Amino acid sequence: MDILLLEDNAALHANLVEQLEGAGHRVNLAVDGETGLNLALSQPHDVLVLDLGLPRLDGLDVCRRLRERRGREPLILMLTARDTLEDKLEGFAAGADDYLVKPFAVAELLVRLEALARRSTPKHREVLVVEDLRYDVGEYRVERGGAPVVLNRVGMRILRELMLASPRVVTREQLEAVLWDGFSPEGSVLRSHIYALRRAVDGAGLVPLVHTVRGVGYRLAREAGA
Repeated sequence: MDILLLEDNAALHANLVEQLEGAGHRVNLAVDGETGLNLALSQPHDVLVLDLGLPRLDGLDVCRRLRERRGREPLILMLTARDTLEDKLEGFAAGADDYLVKPFAVAELLVRLEALARRSTPKHREVLVVEDLRYDVGEYRVERGGAPVVLNRVGMRILRELMLASPRVVTREQLEAVLWDGFSPEGSVLRSHIYALRRAVDGAGLVPLVHTVRGVGYRLAREAGA
């Protein structure tokens, strides 16, 4: 995997480069946001591992500008000490595919990267429909009532699982198995993705489709009487 690492902490990026290369990945390094953005725009990478607290250009700005210029490529995994729900939602809204809070174990980073890479490309053409929600998996296109719905890759993967199971419940454990090969990330990560998914799919004036089944998981369906 070709990885672009944007991290200004010398001790941390030295360790990450060693560990990532030791796991067989190719790593480019930038220690400020402006240099990193230029590298991301000029060279192909599979994944961008992006620290938010960068000099010259903040990580959120790097993420937003890259998405504006390059669309959904490359995958973006954010590294940050900002651990509130609002911080995570802001990162996902900027275009991040995953979010890892410092301090973290390098083993978890490797699991997240491998899971992102494996889930990034659909294996066949697939169009899913639930009520007025349509997801063309092959084209990475989601629409609700004919209007486009914008999601990051993790949100689209969650949506696919919920639509495939609809109207049945998908447990938290089942989603973690799909997204992170069964590795359970910090508790609010999946909730943050579900929140962002619900906000995108169930817009103002629309009948809610994304529902939390407390203590069990999530389901996507029109509730009786809605």
